[in-house]
Amino acid sequence: MVCFKKLLVSLVLCAPFLLTAQIKLPALVSDNMVLQRNSSINLWGWASPNEKIRIQLEWQNTPVETIADKEGNWNVTAKTPEGSEKAYTVILEGTNKITLHNILVGEVWVCSGQSNMFFTVGREENNWKTGVQNYQDEIQNANYPNIRLFTVALDASPKPLNDVKGNWEICSPNTIGKFSGVGYFFGRELFQKLNIPIGLISSSWGGTKAEAWTSQQVLEENTNFSPILERNAIKEKTYYTDLATYYSNIRKQQLDTNKDSELSKTVFKKPTRESANKEPFVLYNAMLHPLINYTIKGVIWYQGESNADKAYQYRSLFPAMIKNWRSDWKQGDFPFYYVQIAPHNSQNPEIREAQLIALKMVPNSGMVVTTDVGDAKNIHPIDKQTVGKRLALIARAKNYNEPNLPYSGPIYNHMKINRQHIQIYFDYANSGLTNKGEQLKEFEIAGEDHIFYPAEAAIKGNTLVVSSSKVKKPIAVRFAWKAVPEANLFNTENLPASPFRTDDWPQKTDMDF
Repeated sequence: MVCFKKLLVSLVLCAPFLLTAQIKLPALVSDNMVLQRNSSINLWGWASPNEKIRIQLEWQNTPVETIADKEGNWNVTAKTPEGSEKAYTVILEGTNKITLHNILVGEVWVCSGQSNMFFTVGREENNWKTGVQNYQDEIQNANYPNIRLFTVALDASPKPLNDVKGNWEICSPNTIGKFSGVGYFFGRELFQKLNIPIGLISSSWGGTKAEAWTSQQVLEENTNFSPILERNAIKEKTYYTDLATYYSNIRKQQLDTNKDSELSKTVFKKPTRESANKEPFVLYNAMLHPLINYTIKGVIWYQGESNADKAYQYRSLFPAMIKNWRSDWKQGDFPFYYVQIAPHNSQNPEIREAQLIALKMVPNSGMVVTTDVGDAKNIHPIDKQTVGKRLALIARAKNYNEPNLPYSGPIYNHMKINRQHIQIYFDYANSGLTNKGEQLKEFEIAGEDHIFYPAEAAIKGNTLVVSSSKVKKPIAVRFAWKAVPEANLFNTENLPASPFRTDDWPQKTDMDF
């Protein structure tokens, strides 16, 4: 009996160790996942300290082995084959055994940003997720078992986390409704053109700013971003001051013995903190940092609306965020393709300019223009198909070697002044320019007085000649420089021109950090 009691005590004392001795995997490393093809990928997780782990990959004969460190962390690299439709099995053995089923090898892309990336294929009642264009048909036809979907659960954290919540799902009418519309249409286009498995990891949250997706270290090291941290610190201080006042009033009220006093009848409202996802670096910590071990092909991004009031700052913040992600992922300058903000009454032209500037600053980047698919009254335009397809055009041309595939509309390059005219030269207009409608719209021209007047624009080969009878000595041209432009300049491949200005005169957001 004594021996039995000793054994029981021993088992109880060892129980925590026995539980932690099990191999545990992150949410991303699971059934139905897609691994990046032709790559050195990471497999990682947790186990007991110094535990030996053996991994058998079905596509190779020799197993991969590793040993957990003294904290129980382990990470091992493995080579992947050419992508195919064959489903593989991966077996991990340590103290316990885990078998991962139905794994594909193909192309993996992260889909991130704010609400226009988060916007789902399907409709949800009584909220802004109203479904993409023709969403019923899109859901019904979403039979693509070789497209896999992983949606990162919404989360925010003041410190970097090591895992997310979510699971890989097979693309079907039952699963696609709650997935990112832009992400899905991007991935579907790639799958249909490449005929290889596609893995899509959606990590996005509506109403969020770029600083929330940027690490604390990057924000603290750059003086341009000190105002972001200062504003947040002031908000935090105000919140805690108000909270202290609230509890002080509640305490006084509880101690008040006069039930007829004004204090006893007062209803105090407890202060609330601004939404957790609005704060700097908290989404990087919770929804991006846990992903960086997972080998990817690249990123697509749709965000900027929440930074429009600080558009000048976004010129440096957005490229810094991209550099931050690339540095932490340790995969070099992987492709980063993004969407220029669509026309809407709340969006200023400066935010689109900041995104255009990033295109010229950030290596291996690409930008989709959406002036023709926006909605002045809906900040969530429902035509996500066009956006996803245009993002895929960039990837197909730059990463998947489709020769002579046009992937960008006209981008302003430089200008020349010729008496009363200004001639505008573009990139991505070699085959020529065209307009939709009787005449080109949204051009303005100014002289030395900096006053802009509506201008006439005429196509001359792959350039434009802009002029106005009211400006005798022009020095600057602007195109689609407003919140909701009705721009109709395209190249002959039917891709719209980006809004631009030739001047650098001060704007409203220049000093508003």
